[in-house]
Amino acid sequence: MGTHSHHTHNFTQQYEFSGKAKTWSLIAIVIGILAVLYGFLMDPAENHAERTFANLLLMGYYFTSVCAAGAFFLALQFVTQAGWSAALLRIPQAFAKVLPIASIILIAICVAGLFTHNLYHHWNHEGITIPGHKNYDPIIANKASYLNVPFFIIRQVIFLGIYSIFALSLTRFSRNEDLEGGLKSYKKSFKISAIFLVIFGFTTPIWSFDTIMSLEAHWFSTMFGWYNFAAMWVSGLCVISITAILLKRAGYMNWLNDSHFHDLGKLVFAFSIFWTYVWFAQFLLTWYANIPEETVYFYKRWEDNYKPWFWLNIVINFVAPVLILMTRDAKRRTNTLLFVCILLLMGHWLDYYIMIMPGTVEEHPGFGIIEIGTAIGFAGLFTFLMLNQLSKHALIPKNHPFLEESLHHSI
Repeated sequence: MGTHSHHTHNFTQQYEFSGKAKTWSLIAIVIGILAVLYGFLMDPAENHAERTFANLLLMGYYFTSVCAAGAFFLALQFVTQAGWSAALLRIPQAFAKVLPIASIILIAICVAGLFTHNLYHHWNHEGITIPGHKNYDPIIANKASYLNVPFFIIRQVIFLGIYSIFALSLTRFSRNEDLEGGLKSYKKSFKISAIFLVIFGFTTPIWSFDTIMSLEAHWFSTMFGWYNFAAMWVSGLCVISITAILLKRAGYMNWLNDSHFHDLGKLVFAFSIFWTYVWFAQFLLTWYANIPEETVYFYKRWEDNYKPWFWLNIVINFVAPVLILMTRDAKRRTNTLLFVCILLLMGHWLDYYIMIMPGTVEEHPGFGIIEIGTAIGFAGLFTFLMLNQLSKHALIPKNHPFLEESLHHSI
């Protein structure tokens, strides 16, 4: 591993987005569109339209979270001045470039949900803040200065707009570094990453409060934002790992070695445990506080419709990575890492399902064509947009100051 030199790598290597990857991602997008149409055109008495909107929100939020995690990964590497990751930065950069499109899709879903099938009916309901109205709710009325349609939309646009601007700036500086060399662009990346991480750290909890927690506006948890951040970060790490493994198998990025995958595996392992820590802390605090308006959140998820999924969530997202990725060798075997990452992506889909469905479709959950098709569609859309961005530039940031360290990475 220590024998790499500049001469053994093709620094102009570009990914060619064609063939099976392009075909299958387009087929997946079509499947998603058909599943959504099926959901909206089915008998409305069976609650299919509400279910479809809830699934669009789930996958729109998931899609945006993975792209935001790509931008967060980039910023984190710059601020920590990490050397190991320099050779694979093009992958999270491709995620970051897709973030503006993901943001627009999520905002469109939220706005459509507000004005048509009322995803946020717990706080956006006729007369809910008007004293004397049959729908009046004093708890929601007290939150109305924050939970109202104009301010909700403004916050979504501001947060996602800021994340997108920083994400595109980081990718632009990397491109300038390729063209100009020197440390000027790296220093700019360092500075903008530090600013981004502060903003991102303070605003992502609020973003998740708005998008997901306000689906059940009576309940709140100050841990919910960090719980969502943990899910976002693990999911992003999994997609980065999957992309890196599949690219290497397709003959690209031959400079990635077992040590790079080991580090990605360690991050996936560590933050799966962090996710569980926050999950357990939120659950335990709510349980022993024994305040009815707090415990109702978990009580809903212990009803027969959701209880099996509730426990399966912990098994997939905690038990599986701990048991399978515990050893050093497991993290270095790409087959094992690939399996765990795919399993965790399905696990965090289930996690979002449990967060979203009880507050939207409530006692009429379902699992079938709408859920599977929408998930496949968004996976296809992400793959298509991300690989399209990846194919536009060389697969290695050739003038990155820590590139040599990354090429010789050995642990």
